[in-house]
Amino acid sequence: MQKRASENQMTNDNATAYTSNWEHIADELRRLDKLIHKAILYQQNRNTASLNQNFLDQFRGVALTDEEVTGLIADSDWRDLSEEPLETDSGAVRVLRDEIERLGESIQRRRAVSLKPSLFLSLPLLARLFDLTAFEEQCLLICLAPEIHRKYEKLYAYLQDDITRKRPSVALALDLLCRSGQEKLAARAAFCTQAPLLKYRLIHMGDEEDASAPLLSRFLKLDDRIVNFLLGHSHLDARLEPFTRLVFPQKESDATFKPELLDRTRDFVITHFDEGDSAKRNVVFSLWGPYGVGKRALAEAVSHDLGLPLLVADVERMKEGGRSFEDAACLSGREALLRPAVLCFESLDCLLDEPDKHRSQLKVLLEAARMFSRLTFFISDRDWHPSSLLRGEVFIPLELRCGDEIAGGKFWKAQSLDRFRFAENVDWKALAGKFRFSPGQIRDALNAAESLALWRAPEEVVITMDDLHAACRAQSTPKLDALARRITPKYKWDDIILPDNEIAQLRELCEQARHRQTVYGEWGFARKLSRGRGLNALFSGPPGTGKTMAAEVIATELQLDLYQIDLSQVVSKYIGETEKNLHRIFQEAQSSSAILFFDEADALFGKRSEVKDAHDRYANIEVGYLLQKMEEYEGIAILATNLRHHLDDAFVRRMQFIVEFPFPDEERRRRIWQVTFPREAPLSGDVDFGLLARDVKLAGGNIKNIGLAAAFYAASDCGVIDMSHLFQAARREFQKMGRTWGEPQ
Repeated sequence: MQKRASENQMTNDNATAYTSNWEHIADELRRLDKLIHKAILYQQNRNTASLNQNFLDQFRGVALTDEEVTGLIADSDWRDLSEEPLETDSGAVRVLRDEIERLGESIQRRRAVSLKPSLFLSLPLLARLFDLTAFEEQCLLICLAPEIHRKYEKLYAYLQDDITRKRPSVALALDLLCRSGQEKLAARAAFCTQAPLLKYRLIHMGDEEDASAPLLSRFLKLDDRIVNFLLGHSHLDARLEPFTRLVFPQKESDATFKPELLDRTRDFVITHFDEGDSAKRNVVFSLWGPYGVGKRALAEAVSHDLGLPLLVADVERMKEGGRSFEDAACLSGREALLRPAVLCFESLDCLLDEPDKHRSQLKVLLEAARMFSRLTFFISDRDWHPSSLLRGEVFIPLELRCGDEIAGGKFWKAQSLDRFRFAENVDWKALAGKFRFSPGQIRDALNAAESLALWRAPEEVVITMDDLHAACRAQSTPKLDALARRITPKYKWDDIILPDNEIAQLRELCEQARHRQTVYGEWGFARKLSRGRGLNALFSGPPGTGKTMAAEVIATELQLDLYQIDLSQVVSKYIGETEKNLHRIFQEAQSSSAILFFDEADALFGKRSEVKDAHDRYANIEVGYLLQKMEEYEGIAILATNLRHHLDDAFVRRMQFIVEFPFPDEERRRRIWQVTFPREAPLSGDVDFGLLARDVKLAGGNIKNIGLAAAFYAASDCGVIDMSHLFQAARREFQKMGRTWGEPQ
């Protein structure tokens, strides 16, 4: 054995390495040509002279002759499948067999020495990547041949005795590559669905019409991406283009995560996949956190350090595309293996919203990572623990958050120094306090602010605080507009009439919103609180007393978006639907730092009491869920209710601010009448606000309705608003309320 090994080594040393991938493919095709020639000789030897002279010979492959049928019946010797039939053992066949063996040995020797300088030989590499046998490797070559030269279509049709069968069948592959019936029986296993050729979609077997045919009759078609790979082309699989892109990370300077996180992740990957240890388990990282915190940047940085590109597949587009989800996931994973590249599935939240419903699709993604990728990143906004779906992978969830430098405004300033010009009144700390943005959102806001400044003054682009506020508000996701009603604030402090104590509470709320980063960030109070860093307020009082107006005043003061959510529309009679609706609202609002104003809160609350039936239990669950989401939300959430006594102590305790909106007394009603009319409104000199305040005992919302209706009466009458118009409007307002009112004497 030592002598034979020495001789083989000398033979390999004398072999000439391939100079290109095509040179190797050409050698393999020459070997295939000889296999085809051998098969043709065998087929010709089986044809009798009488058959060749038959008139029907010109229709060979279209019609069957009596001689052919007789021959088929006679071909029924199943006693020994271990050798080729004796009639094929002609001189020409023996010569071809020897040539095939010598050429095969030469190819193997040249392949062996070609691997030393790491020359790209696609067929051996494909065989190694997918653990193919020599038979499976040659099946790929048989399918590749017609993609290179059309002569093989005619040769395959001839060998299959059918002019319409231009593609190779399973039977043809077995005939060309197997020397005995026993080999053919064993080789059929290569065409099972769990064998590499079909499992990894290297070849496609038949079509819908061919699916019911026996295995031997089914056509074989090489996958188009595998064709390109074997021919040395590196184009992205065209089927992946709608939802996949290849990223070649160049640098890490734009990273927004902490450097130590990258160091730890990179060191773990390198240590785990120690060179030469192919038995290590595949690693899957689940990177989660809000938009813009650097999840994909971390995946790109790790890929950059490994010297690999990042193949990013958008799961939401995969789910909505026309191709089956399983096929899309498999092709994505296979592409990562072929390149090679680090695999990354992003936008996973479309499945994590309802993980039980999408369990099969989540399983498909993990299977793709398991089959094809040693290192995979999953990117989402929320945490995910697929413990029941794992099959031995190392699964590491990593939450990415905004650091203190983001909260303190340092990142805002650092991102803007080199590129932008700012007005002197720009307050970075105030921006960071009101808009809890991720680094990605900050970049988006700065770019948007520059565009606004350019439009406003193209000759000198200077970004003002107003530009920044408008750009930050524009970061609100469009999805939130579909879930709630955006209110454009119009009211200011002078427009709202409340007792001094309530006005002071509203101003205190605004001051807490402005200085939250000083307290939570610089003074360290955030470390003392696991949640509850936002501002929760309860506005209670009769209808029309100014609760919605107060929310608008706060939004105007803080220059934040205001979204009104009618809880009577959010609450659903179906169990679990209310929680889903609330979750979507808070999830979309988190990225925009908008003020959420929940109106008609009585529709959800009621009086939480002891559980007497299933309805009470689920009602309490809904209230508890709303409290939980409010505590998690880091913006301002305001609840408006008409009935304070419907709320229990446990609920009230969780509110930072509780502002009572009392029914206005006579003095406040007079002031409300005064601020109701714009300065441009033509008021008659006989309008007596004191009289109106004394006799029209309604809340501010009703007073504003009366003032507006009186203006329309005056516009269609004399053009001046006088007491007659106001009295007429007052009567109508009382009628709407089901009450009567008589004019003061």
